[in-house]
Amino acid sequence: MSELAATPVLEAAPSGSHNMVLNMGPQHPATHGVLRLIVELDGEIIVSLRPEIGYLHTGIEKTCEAKFYQQVVPLTDRTNYLDPLANNLCYSLAVEKLLGLEIPARAQWMRVLLAELSRLNSHLIWLGTHAMDIGALTVFLYTFREREEILRFFEAVAGQRMMTSYIRIGGLAMEPPLGWLDRVRAFIRALPEKIDEYSDLLTGNPIFINRLKGVGLLSAADAIALGVSGPPLRASGVDLDLRRDMPYSGYERFKFHVPTSTVGDCWARYEVRLVEMRESVKIIEQVLDGMPGGPVKADAPKVVLPDREKMKTQMEALIHHFKIVTEGFNVPAGEVYQGMECGHGLMGFYVVSDGTAKPCRVHMRFPGFATLQAVETMAKGRMIADLVAIIGSIDIVLGEIDR
Repeated sequence: MSELAATPVLEAAPSGSHNMVLNMGPQHPATHGVLRLIVELDGEIIVSLRPEIGYLHTGIEKTCEAKFYQQVVPLTDRTNYLDPLANNLCYSLAVEKLLGLEIPARAQWMRVLLAELSRLNSHLIWLGTHAMDIGALTVFLYTFREREEILRFFEAVAGQRMMTSYIRIGGLAMEPPLGWLDRVRAFIRALPEKIDEYSDLLTGNPIFINRLKGVGLLSAADAIALGVSGPPLRASGVDLDLRRDMPYSGYERFKFHVPTSTVGDCWARYEVRLVEMRESVKIIEQVLDGMPGGPVKADAPKVVLPDREKMKTQMEALIHHFKIVTEGFNVPAGEVYQGMECGHGLMGFYVVSDGTAKPCRVHMRFPGFATLQAVETMAKGRMIADLVAIIGSIDIVLGEIDR
């Protein structure tokens, strides 16, 4: 088939109709990625809408099957690139189930801290870009000011601002540098005041209110039927959060509130995420106050890379390092699914092992793919200008949708 023939054709409106079919994207700033929307309009009113995805397809799941288990970790960063540490954690938890590894308490607490910092990072990007879509440009500068601090924390522990690969199978890559926890504490203490600034700029802003309130309504029944999760689901009145309901990595030790709303519009999704940021601050404070001592890696020398100093001074550690890097490690045959709550919603990794050093199958369940289905339900009957607000309110990442 020629390249021309393979190109999707823009459908005409139904015969006898005066409707117009509009192609929104795939290069459109308000689609938050390389997304194409085929929108049928009656004047400015949306009659129907269909997402066309695949413009960012990477084949990342298939790539996982050609890598050793530990080599898959950097691939998880490249899916939801706004929440990379959560991706690392979910995959690592799945493989650790197959291996039966016991993770040290300090590593578990650090993982919770990093996951919540990653959630804050994701929500800050969402708030800044969503407000900018609506026309509130100043908020973008404020949120990215705080996001820059979080990226510096990631860089300090991982040597990388975005594609961290810091959470590994068996724990963490290494102990955080001296003074790192104190820097996080200082940032977290100041963050509630910053969130107040965002709220002062937006919550009482009449333009922002008019663009979001009553727009993009999604009922609880529709949200469940369409597989929506995370803040959009909770904004529709469904009180579900895996951190509380199916705790992992020690989340059961921490007290936090799961915000919900029964309205289900763009404004409710904004309010839920704003409260979630404040709850993440509370969780991080609890982690910092009770951080246990001890190692940050499991005692599994044939699975977990030894410390660099041990590798340089102990022959057995050098041998283990060499074999893990060159041959990987065998994982008992079986299959496992691990779900967790990331900034965008319900994330899951389904991993199948055939007993070798490479996974037989890795399937990634990301929230954006399911939530994108709900756009037509939220947009039908609304004006085309509302579509920008609706897409922004569900906070999709095309890297996790196409993968």
